[in-house]
Amino acid sequence: FFIAFLSITGRLPGGLTQEVKLKIAYSGIEGAFAHIAARRIFPGQELQSYGDFRSAYEAVEKGKCEYAVLPIENSYAGEVGQVTDLMFQGSLFVNGVYTLNVLQNLLGVKGARLDGVRKVVSHPQALEQCGDYIAGHGYVMEPAVNTARAAKMVAELGDVSVAAIASADTATLYGLEILESDINGHQDNSTRFAILSRKEGERVETGSDNNTFILMFAVKNEAGALVKVLNKLGEFGYNMSVIHSRPLKSLAWSYYFYIEAEGEYGTEAYKQMISEMEYRCSKLKVLGRF
Repeated sequence: FFIAFLSITGRLPGGLTQEVKLKIAYSGIEGAFAHIAARRIFPGQELQSYGDFRSAYEAVEKGKCEYAVLPIENSYAGEVGQVTDLMFQGSLFVNGVYTLNVLQNLLGVKGARLDGVRKVVSHPQALEQCGDYIAGHGYVMEPAVNTARAAKMVAELGDVSVAAIASADTATLYGLEILESDINGHQDNSTRFAILSRKEGERVETGSDNNTFILMFAVKNEAGALVKVLNKLGEFGYNMSVIHSRPLKSLAWSYYFYIEAEGEYGTEAYKQMISEMEYRCSKLKVLGRF
């Protein structure tokens, strides 16, 4: 129910048509939070798993997939720097942002009991988010690539003393039991996922008001350049809601900036603002809106 483009039509010999599913790239394995987000945004479409963020991003750039669903920020752990860098360096546009509420659960094999668990396996961020719970039970922690891989490992191991921290969806997928639910230390834990495609304006409906746009830029090496660029937002009536800085890979101790701003997109005032910002920037990208 979140998708705007459910399918594309393929032509067959004799004028017949068939529904061709969209290919959606995500990083991780089935059951990972990125997989859950992609499935909710694009129900019934073909989800393609990739081993890392870059591979998923490049799958769309190269035309292997129509969209990529990648995490850009977690309310507990902050921005996902690798994805931010890909967006700055690459050619894809953001055509939607989806927020997934993250509820962590303690998962075990059939027959496992809370008082019998000795070790928990999960992604380092999940272990950190559930740190108070883990410390309170005296569990030994073991990091994994992601929560889904941790659950899969526990299922394959079959040891009642080893549990995973992951989602309820993952428990169902790998046949694990939920020993205890909602063990997050922070109840407002959520992750925002960017929906990326090759063209600007291929908006995917996620329930947002489509009134926020993303800019990424590096300023020229001039006194006050950053302040002058940011001041343009206020001058033209836009509200900056998010700002991050990231190191430029090409120049030591230099940075580029990621901002989200709220206001009317594509108007004459907007175009004038972008033009005046570009004058102070060595690089400026309009990534899209949501």
